[in-house]
Amino acid sequence: MAQRANFAVTGLLYCAAARGLGRASQRGVLPKAVPVLVGGVGVGLIGSGVFVTDRSAGSHPTWPPTQRPGPSQTAPSREGHLHNLSALPIFLGIPVAGLASTLAAVRECDYRWAALSAGSSIAMAGSFGLFGAAFGGNKNLAGTGGIFQYLSTAFGFGWLSALSLRTLRSLHARQ
Repeated sequence: MAQRANFAVTGLLYCAAARGLGRASQRGVLPKAVPVLVGGVGVGLIGSGVFVTDRSAGSHPTWPPTQRPGPSQTAPSREGHLHNLSALPIFLGIPVAGLASTLAAVRECDYRWAALSAGSSIAMAGSFGLFGAAFGGNKNLAGTGGIFQYLSTAFGFGWLSALSLRTLRSLHARQ
């Protein structure tokens, strides 16, 4: 239950961040698509908190083998399916926002921010692919899905935190 509350509260905070980023994009500090994508991340987190995920292959290496679902597990439950759909704006939206920021940073010759944004996007997307394969039952990745999921969210949320701080500094510098 605590994890569900964490998702919902974090989602609300990202919705608030999206609003602030929207004001910044109106001042030309960042691409207009970024606040929309960050808002989608917030809504996705809220949905992920409302709908509980199903256990899947490769998810928790600490579960006893008798409790680990196998790759032949049936289709996700309705709630598990809604949880997975809610996660799409998170795991797709953050890398797309990062790439949009990369392009804007290159146009402004801010190559450090471009490299950080591109690297975070690529790392998040790559980790997402690996945890998807592990949860999908790939035997070579058995028991590692949770690790790749945590890495993916760390790359993504780390970049979102850096984006928020950078945007805040940019706005203060323009005043």
